[in-house]
Amino acid sequence: MTAVDDAAREVPGADQISPAQLREAMGHFATGVTVVTSVGPDGEPVGTTANAVTSLSLEPPLVLVCFDLNSATRSAIRGHGAFAVNVLGHRQRQLSANFAKRGLAAVWDQVRHHRGPTGSPRLADVIAVIECTVEHSFPGGDHEIIVGRVRHIETNGDRCASPLLFWRGDYASIEGQPRALRRR
Repeated sequence: MTAVDDAAREVPGADQISPAQLREAMGHFATGVTVVTSVGPDGEPVGTTANAVTSLSLEPPLVLVCFDLNSATRSAIRGHGAFAVNVLGHRQRQLSANFAKRGLAAVWDQVRHHRGPTGSPRLADVIAVIECTVEHSFPGGDHEIIVGRVRHIETNGDRCASPLLFWRGDYASIEGQPRALRRR
């Protein structure tokens, strides 16, 4: 253990933070909304809505995604060894809701998709897709952190496309905001 670890453990009240308090505080941090997809052991597509997704490294190209330990998608990724991060646009709230059904399988009947280079499902009309193979995984409390090596990237080519955001427990968008906020 390091001195930093020891100091962090000695913060008064640090062990009294409830899940609800952390969720409330983190809700003030706006995140993009994605659907992470893979292939189940039966060869069928699986997916879940996720906002605990971030770039980790440019060289080598790595992203990380965090999954609840009970996630069927997490299990599928571990078996398949690959996944796709489908970045949703502001008009794709229904798609997000379809894949956010905790404990239920997403309905794929009306979801247009095709298999990408890793075999993982790529959802139609998303603003970007990042396909990865599993590089590492780490425990993270009640979640597992999966690090993926980026193998293929595709964007929809619309530099003005607005992402779907999640903020303070609801969807949000920058659609209609000044152009400087929507592009770099």
